Amino acid sequence: MLDIRNIYKTFNPGTINEKTALNGVSLSLEDGEFVTVIGGNGAGKSTLLNAVAGTWLVDEGQILIDGNDVTKLPEYKRARYLGRVFQDPMTGTAATMEIQENLALAERRGRVRSLRPGITRQERAEYKELLTMLGLGLETRMTAKVGLLSGGQRQALTLLMATLQRPKLLLLDEHTAALDPKTAAKVLEITELIVTRDHLTTLMITHNMRDAIAHGNRLIMMNEGKIIIDISGEAKKRLTVKDLLDQFERVSGEQFSNDSALLG
Repeated sequence: MLDIRNIYKTFNPGTINEKTALNGVSLSLEDGEFVTVIGGNGAGKSTLLNAVAGTWLVDEGQILIDGNDVTKLPEYKRARYLGRVFQDPMTGTAATMEIQENLALAERRGRVRSLRPGITRQERAEYKELLTMLGLGLETRMTAKVGLLSGGQRQALTLLMATLQRPKLLLLDEHTAALDPKTAAKVLEITELIVTRDHLTTLMITHNMRDAIAHGNRLIMMNEGKIIIDISGEAKKRLTVKDLLDQFERVSGEQFSNDSALLG
């Protein structure tokens, strides 16, 4: 579903601020695979996600989504393949619109607009059922403005909106980093539920090593713009933070020094 072939990205080339963010990264995700990505600051995690999304074009290499070469496509043209949830809960929803209106916008994404009534009775029933699944009580507040929701409620709604049309690839960009631990755990629980239910191919960037180990069926670790660890299946199920740190030190020749990732 996602095939990344030897991509490179350097920012500010030829200047004193030159930084190689991606250094020959290759990665393939099978249909329905849920991959978590961990690494220290500047490891290349967010650059990788933004390269897939088309936020910026890569210098070299290829990116294919569901067999389609999107390497040179701008961000808005790649959007048809992608669902995305950002770190900031304020991104991805319209604060001045109702919960049900936000869901209607997400459902109509990419469709031809018409003059028919905004939200039908059948759609309201569908939205209510979807919101009930979240377990946050939003099904009783469908006419409430999204700007009145808490960060966790808003992020859960954004996740629902991003997956409403079952994208080819779901990108989660540290989507729980701005939430308190209890709320973050709830959003991750909802994430796992939706990804498993809809068999979504997912790439989740996280700053929390424990979350990276606990969720998904595959884990990759990045360092200095490269993937240095790739663990899946039974090996990932048995993985501990200590195991991961030992592997990092063995492969990279240095100690992992990101406290926020370690302590979570």
